[in-house]
Amino acid sequence: MPLSSVSSQKFRFWAFISMVLLVFVHGYNLDLRYMQPWTVPGEPLDFTSFTEYFLANGIFRFRIPMLFIISGYLFALHDQKPYKERVNKRLRTLLAPYLIWSAFGLLLTFVLELFPATLKMVAESKIMMIDENRLLLHDYRWFEILGRWLVVPVPYQLWFIRVLLIYNIAYPWIKKAVLAKTGRWIFFSIATLLWLGTMGFFFFEGEGLLFFSLGVWMQKTDFSIDQPKRWLKPLPWGLVFVGLAATKTILAFEGEKFLGGGVYPVLTILHKLTILSGLISCWYGLNRIVDWFMKRKWFVWLSAFSFMIYALHAPLVAYLINPALKILQPLPGTQILAFILLPLSVVALSVATGALLRKVTPGFYGLLTGGRGLG
Repeated sequence: MPLSSVSSQKFRFWAFISMVLLVFVHGYNLDLRYMQPWTVPGEPLDFTSFTEYFLANGIFRFRIPMLFIISGYLFALHDQKPYKERVNKRLRTLLAPYLIWSAFGLLLTFVLELFPATLKMVAESKIMMIDENRLLLHDYRWFEILGRWLVVPVPYQLWFIRVLLIYNIAYPWIKKAVLAKTGRWIFFSIATLLWLGTMGFFFFEGEGLLFFSLGVWMQKTDFSIDQPKRWLKPLPWGLVFVGLAATKTILAFEGEKFLGGGVYPVLTILHKLTILSGLISCWYGLNRIVDWFMKRKWFVWLSAFSFMIYALHAPLVAYLINPALKILQPLPGTQILAFILLPLSVVALSVATGALLRKVTPGFYGLLTGGRGLG
């Protein structure tokens, strides 16, 4: 079944919004900044800490599963093209940008470490930390630099396109598994367990595998993504979404007092249910908002730079968190201001950079983005 105009607009809208939300998630500035589903902040609960955790580790977390579903659906939509041709195209549109932006992250970090003030930014972010005594790229051995370029990029968000490339290559086997009458239940059971456990094997991330496969299954079974089935009505799912995110946030700050170590599996389950309810309620429940924005020329223009926002924002946003907090220190609500203003500034910088490159050097821009946003 061909993609409807409504769904096509929703795919573009949510791809852009997901990238913007990603910047806010990575701009989270509470003391413990590496977030997992079970993260306990270890600081008092107040307006700022609640708001940041509620958004960055709750409401905004559906964005990556949303992107994987969209990617799986769109890839399955073009089965009429030869597999080899499609994989070769993905090497150009995924692998090439991955290697270029990973190298850019290393180069940016190397340059920042040449100056005392910016060297401190890198060290404080702990992005380059290998052990307690090695916090900088200049401390790396050659093979460790190679590993950061190829496998563990400094722009840490690139894991998504690395994993997506692997799923695209494995697509014939994924499609066979999700369509097999008996085998699909086994496959989806394993994928769901990997997702619930936040686990993976080799480069098959649990979260990505489940939702990419769901996207493939939806396209191949003509599952309605335009009209929700009775059990997918967005209003009740939206109430569940907000309620679960709020409950998880309160437990993250206060739960250890009552549950001890038992709070961690509870937080993980609530996190997964928040993602699921967020996907359903946002996809089916915000059609009017999507329609309004997609009728605005300025928004359609902005949405062309989704990939630039994705590729350029990190590690830049992480390096700038502490400087942003220091600059805003005299103002009330420093943390929440930094949480809002820094991501918005990085998004604006990414869009401006993309617009300039697209105008001046469209060929190079196309290489950087895998051909995205040229139209």
